[in-house]
Amino acid sequence: MLIRRARHEDADQACAVLRRSIAELCLDDHHDDPAILRMWLGNKTPAVVGGWIADPDIIVLVAVEDDTVLAVGAVRPHGEITLNYVSPDARFKGVSRALLAQLEATAHELGNDSCHLQSTETARRFYLACGYEQVGMAQRKHGTTGSYPMLKRFVRD
Repeated sequence: MLIRRARHEDADQACAVLRRSIAELCLDDHHDDPAILRMWLGNKTPAVVGGWIADPDIIVLVAVEDDTVLAVGAVRPHGEITLNYVSPDARFKGVSRALLAQLEATAHELGNDSCHLQSTETARRFYLACGYEQVGMAQRKHGTTGSYPMLKRFVRD
C-alpha cells in the first residue's frame, strides 16, 4: 500500500470510496434513512472530489494498492482533517490508521501542533483509540445526530 497526494485521475475512484464508505459503513449514523443519505452524499460526486483535489487549500491523500484507491483523506493547512474514509473492502486492515497518521504528519509539517476534526458516530471509537479527545457536544450534520468535535495535540519534538 502507498499513501500519496491525490491526482485528478483519482477523482472517480476516490468518490466511489467515499460513497461506499458512507453508505455501507456508517449505518450507525444514517440508519439507512434515504433522506439522510441524500444529504450526506449530495456533494460526493467525481466533479466535486476533483475540485477538492485541485484546491490548493486542501491536501487530499489517497491510499492505493496497485491502481486501486483503498481510502481517501484530506487535511487543511490549519490542521483540520475533513475526510478520512476507507473502502469497505479495506476495512480493518490498517489502511485508515496509516492514512490518518499521514494526514497528521502533513498537518505537523505545515506547522500545526494539533489536528481537529468532526467524527461520525461510526468512527468515534477509532479516533479515541488514535489519541483524539472529544472537545464538545455532538452536533447534527447531514441529518445525523452524531458529529463529534475531536482534537489531538502532537507531542513536542
